[in-house]
Amino acid sequence: MTPHTDAQPTNTQTTAARPPAARSAATALPGRPCSIAAALQVLGEKWALLAVRELFYGNHRFDRIARNTGAPRDRLTARLRALEEAGVVERRAYSERPPRYEYHLTEAGRDLAPLTQALLAWGDRWVSPEPPVVLHHHPDSSGGSDDSDDRGHPLDAAWTCRTCGVEVRSPDLSLEVRSPGWDHRGPAVPVGDAGTGP
Repeated sequence: MTPHTDAQPTNTQTTAARPPAARSAATALPGRPCSIAAALQVLGEKWALLAVRELFYGNHRFDRIARNTGAPRDRLTARLRALEEAGVVERRAYSERPPRYEYHLTEAGRDLAPLTQALLAWGDRWVSPEPPVVLHHHPDSSGGSDDSDDRGHPLDAAWTCRTCGVEVRSPDLSLEVRSPGWDHRGPAVPVGDAGTGP
């Protein structure tokens, strides 16, 4: 989200590279098999996403994350532990005596940049009367600059298809359901059973 080293774009992880907790979450949920539901198992709590936001902003120490999110310390501890188990964040020691750790985004965590940017843009448009922060794009740099004259320009991101390069609009999308026994309406009804439900 900001010109910080944790926010660098990355390639999508393969299934084999995902942590076991992330792989099992996708298949252990009730209802429609869905990657949105699986992602919300990891990220769907307010303090989890706000902790990720702080890591994108370059705040890696627990005290700063707690202060800037407003999260109760016990809840934040639990969220950071769950994010670590899911492979979204990793702890790095910065002091041996006493033992102290910083939190950093993993590749899976850095891949949340478009999600956090989309939530920021949606909040700016539909919730906040005035944007509290503005993302600046620095296209000619490898992650921004500390030079105060290099402010870039305000980000106006678009969702673009990597295959054809065209901006994506909702009306242009269709759904292919790959989960056995399901179609776009829900559980597929076996032939001959149509009309037997309530």
